[in-house]
Amino acid sequence: MSGEAVRFEPGEAFARRMDAEDPLRSFREEFLFPVHGDGHELYLLGNSLGLQPRKAKEYVLAAMEDWARLGVDGHFKGSPPWMEFHVPLGEQMARVVGARPEEVVVMNTLTVNLHLMMVSFYRPTPERSKILMEASAFPSDQYAVAAQVRHHGYAPERTVIPLAPRPGEETLRHEDILEALERHGKEIALVLLGNVNYLTGQAFDMAAITRAAHRQGCRVGFDLAHAAGNLKLSLHEDGPDFAVWCSYKYLNGGPGALGGVFIHERHLRDASLHRLPGWWGNDRRTRFQMKPDFEPAPGAEGWVLSNPPIIQMAALRASLELFDRATMPALRAKSEKLTGYLEFLIDRLPEGFVRSLTPRDPGQRGAHLSLRFTKDPQRMLETLRAEGIHCDFRYPDIIRAAPVPLYNSFLDVHRFVSVLERYARG
Repeated sequence: MSGEAVRFEPGEAFARRMDAEDPLRSFREEFLFPVHGDGHELYLLGNSLGLQPRKAKEYVLAAMEDWARLGVDGHFKGSPPWMEFHVPLGEQMARVVGARPEEVVVMNTLTVNLHLMMVSFYRPTPERSKILMEASAFPSDQYAVAAQVRHHGYAPERTVIPLAPRPGEETLRHEDILEALERHGKEIALVLLGNVNYLTGQAFDMAAITRAAHRQGCRVGFDLAHAAGNLKLSLHEDGPDFAVWCSYKYLNGGPGALGGVFIHERHLRDASLHRLPGWWGNDRRTRFQMKPDFEPAPGAEGWVLSNPPIIQMAALRASLELFDRATMPALRAKSEKLTGYLEFLIDRLPEGFVRSLTPRDPGQRGAHLSLRFTKDPQRMLETLRAEGIHCDFRYPDIIRAAPVPLYNSFLDVHRFVSVLERYARG
């Protein structure tokens, strides 16, 4: 497949031809698919939980064997040694999100990391205490923000500025985000957005929002749960103050896998930043001297609290190796074609049966489409599962489908929409 625009065609032969020409087609064999009957599922849920890389089990068992064979000496004699296990993962993750290695660390889970980042970057004053965020942000983000606001003695209902679409619209307009920054900027302490909204699939212009917020003196953070491993990101160049993400969705790290943190390099040596320190965030050169005073490690590693869970990191290692091989530019190019093909086929379904909430502009979305159905969507979801097709449902009438470029094919997309068409006409 070239980088040129593709003229989509409806038949199965087109899907097979696209798969045959796909330079990333071999990566599908690197993953394990859930079983359905005598075959495997058509899995379109990588936006919720990514599939298991084949090498994950091998790497996890190798770490378990090092533990059994070496005990505590695995920290220095493991393969690789546990003391340094996280270092290459951070470097690989930095390439995925477009950052410098010292700006990224793999640690904790997303909401824990969001709280830790808000300790550092949400420092409200009576004049500047507000937080600007999406009205439809993922619930954990809303809970975390409300808790942080209350911790500082403010009331969330008066402090959080929720961004909502205009009446009758499903997604936010970019100009409305900028207008809110212009209108409230001098009282906003933090702008916190999900770079891809989990419900609608809308992606925001991170660079433009960051520039506009910084002009107003606001700090800026992004939740990349649905963006990391999905979009081609440029965190260092775009310049937000921080970002957090999970690695169990597009990054295939496994259920409850470790998250990631980005802290822009301009903050890495700022001693005035508040943080919740932990022993593993202490400078490696003095960590084992057991001094009572905290000396932060240089870079984002200085925000780490505890020694990393090696078993989880071993599973994540298997996926990040695949991202290094595939590269984000190539994955994003395929993703735009896959999602565009899905949209093309959805548009051909009977009128009034389904409507996509996700922006049609590829630059404003990732891999998934949020589809609103009019014909008993829960029953239709049961029909899809009976056919071995796995999507997810969001109350009351939305089905999200995510053709993931690492392991989904054009034939997957064609088969999915063929089942929808039978249901619509049945």
